[in-house]
Amino acid sequence: MLTITQELYDRIVAHARADHPDEACGVVAGPEGTDRPERFVPMLNAARSPTFYEFDSTDLLKLYRDMDDRDEEPVVVYHSHTATEAYPSRTDISLANEPGAHYVLVSTAECGNDEGPVSFRSFRIVGGEVTEEDVRTVPAYGE
Repeated sequence: MLTITQELYDRIVAHARADHPDEACGVVAGPEGTDRPERFVPMLNAARSPTFYEFDSTDLLKLYRDMDDRDEEPVVVYHSHTATEAYPSRTDISLANEPGAHYVLVSTAECGNDEGPVSFRSFRIVGGEVTEEDVRTVPAYGE
């Protein structure tokens, strides 16, 4: 199960809406070994595409160095789908290289940039196998 604060949930959704019609992407880092997403890191979709996302390699290297300096790891890796359901594509599955991460997909197909319903789903992707998990939002950790 992914447990995430309402603030982080809202920030991921806001990023997905803001970048629509292109896919948004980013990471939520957290202290190593805690499975607790804490630090929201929106990234630029270097592909600038409505059907594909790609982290800029220079930005990604900086992020991993920063996480290493802070004793953090990527707890959540997120991106949006702008015209399809919030489910990992074959490409998403092939690019999933963080076996400990929660892969969050937000579909903005129904609302676009506007307020309105989105689909927010979380998956574990290990060795090409996709397993959906529940998402629980909390006001703050420990509540």
